[in-house]
Amino acid sequence: MPHNQGAGLSLAFSPCPNDTFIFDALIHGRVPCPGFSPEAVLADVETLNQWAFQGLYPVSKLSFAALGRLRDSYALLPSGAALGRGCGPLLTARESMDRDRLRRSVIAVPGLDTTATFLLRLFLGKDLDLRPMPFETIMPALRDGLVDAGLIIHEGRFVFKEYGLICIQDLGAFWEETTGFPIPLGGIALRRDMLSSAELLSRAIGESILHARRFPEGAMPYIRSHAQEMVADVMERHIALYVNDFSIDLGEEGRETVAFFFRKGEELGLFPACEKDFMAF
Repeated sequence: MPHNQGAGLSLAFSPCPNDTFIFDALIHGRVPCPGFSPEAVLADVETLNQWAFQGLYPVSKLSFAALGRLRDSYALLPSGAALGRGCGPLLTARESMDRDRLRRSVIAVPGLDTTATFLLRLFLGKDLDLRPMPFETIMPALRDGLVDAGLIIHEGRFVFKEYGLICIQDLGAFWEETTGFPIPLGGIALRRDMLSSAELLSRAIGESILHARRFPEGAMPYIRSHAQEMVADVMERHIALYVNDFSIDLGEEGRETVAFFFRKGEELGLFPACEKDFMAF
């Protein structure tokens, strides 16, 4: 029996396995969300970022790099985030390239407001020739010689060698080694006009994750239906890598990591300063 009845609430997130794993139970009424009837709106992460700049949806998965520019209008929920170690974007190419050559190269990125692109700018500098494109088209474009290098995210880290590519730099490892913090990739943001519901919604998302962990077989049909022909092994590795204890609750380390990330972006002139608390509560 579905739990949730009430006002329709649009939850915008990506079709990637980590997000569909997180939201499956909530969307399908297997965990309570009192007063709301959640409805899924799925799109790739850069589309989600751009929608948030228009304020379209009250609850949305966002790149932390986008949220860094949206803190006046959105705040971060403690649950649902993707932070971790060993899970960062990879800078790849067909052949070895040094930093000077990379700075003169055409680099495919999965969106200009993604955390991956933020980390690339930390590594190479801000003055780069970037070509944004849907993340699933980057490896084929690189293989076919349409770009010189490409920034690989999500399950791309498991399959890039199948495209004849090599990893030039693990940007997550670069971040971890230079800052000591885990990699803050993305989180669930709540539009500030909805802050009165922040604790309820964050609790519901956390319970949805725990439900999927307890009954993973129940979540798999929804995950598979959006997984773009991904093989089961890659799908499971994807979830294991991006859904962790930080996803259930950021905790002190997670909050410190995100705060540092936003300060770094402000120092580099990539994010405007913001007086508001970036956390929803």
